[in-house]
Amino acid sequence: MIAASTTAATPRPATNGGEAKIRVAICDDSLVIRGALARMLEAEPDFAVVARVGDGAQAVATIRRLATTTPVDVLILDIEMPVLDGMAALPQLLEADPGLRVIMASTLTTRGAEIALRALRLGAADYVPKPSTAMIADDSFRRELIAKIRGLVRLRRSGARPAPSASAPPVALRPGLARPPRLLAIGSSTGGPQALFTLIPALGKALSVPVVLTQHMPATFTPILAEHLGRLGGMPCAEARDGEALQPGHIYLAPGDRHLLIQRDATTLRARLSTDPPVNFCRPAVDPMLQSAASACEGRVLVVMLTGMGHDGREGTSAVVAAGGAAIAQDEESSVVWGMPGAIAQAKLCHAVLPLARIAPKVLEMIRR
Repeated sequence: MIAASTTAATPRPATNGGEAKIRVAICDDSLVIRGALARMLEAEPDFAVVARVGDGAQAVATIRRLATTTPVDVLILDIEMPVLDGMAALPQLLEADPGLRVIMASTLTTRGAEIALRALRLGAADYVPKPSTAMIADDSFRRELIAKIRGLVRLRRSGARPAPSASAPPVALRPGLARPPRLLAIGSSTGGPQALFTLIPALGKALSVPVVLTQHMPATFTPILAEHLGRLGGMPCAEARDGEALQPGHIYLAPGDRHLLIQRDATTLRARLSTDPPVNFCRPAVDPMLQSAASACEGRVLVVMLTGMGHDGREGTSAVVAAGGAAIAQDEESSVVWGMPGAIAQAKLCHAVLPLARIAPKVLEMIRR
């Protein structure tokens, strides 16, 4: 077993501005990966890597030791390790510090996807691909991981959010739907699986319209996500199949590496899958789904934009709203990253900007109306 290295418990370090640094711990059985991740994270002036350990048992002991003095904000947790693996350690970690945010490091395999999504349902906050030294050197991996950590820490720390800037434009709201919707379209990315695990069961079992969903996610993960969403006791969920008719009360998930498009055939809405180039660096992307839905449904679309990095979905939401549809955005306080929902809110495309827990009741109200 590779020897672990940990830092001693010390007072929470502060940034130059006096705000507490983000305290991160790394649990991975590879000394090389622990070191590379630590160097990458500590290049950020507001981060402090306070512990590096080689198995789940050491992680539990470390989190328990620091919980009452200088608690760890985020733990990056490998899944396959000696002594105690990540899944076995997860409940013990959350018991030792219920406020700890755990990011699972998962292999991009079917088994890895199943374990990572099961971990999310058991209390993990998010997941990242299991890093390699080459991946850690990749700027897109660095940006995504740092954005996830910052967002999760903001959600953990009560009162940590700065007041909105006085110069920030207020979010202007638009009228609701002019006609009843024919389709509910959901977009999500960073932090999206956890948000979906809250939203989808709250929508119930008997929605009167089909639901289409694009979550930025690798192809090995999307079938497992569909399976997990279908297990929540609400509507059945599956990856969309090219040409299939969209049925009310069913969820159709964009498969990994395919754009999900909506097409109308006489009076029937159908799913179409596309290998067109990535949009906003993503495939599947939210924009093509929404743009095609706006046309196929003649604007009778209700958009829900959940937590996510970037601005994918802004142009598609604009097309929906221009055609007579409406949009709801998750609010900043409940989002891991207020990129995608913030983009449509700041573009003045929203009928409502709501905390995650209030989105399903609003959706049901607008559909029933």
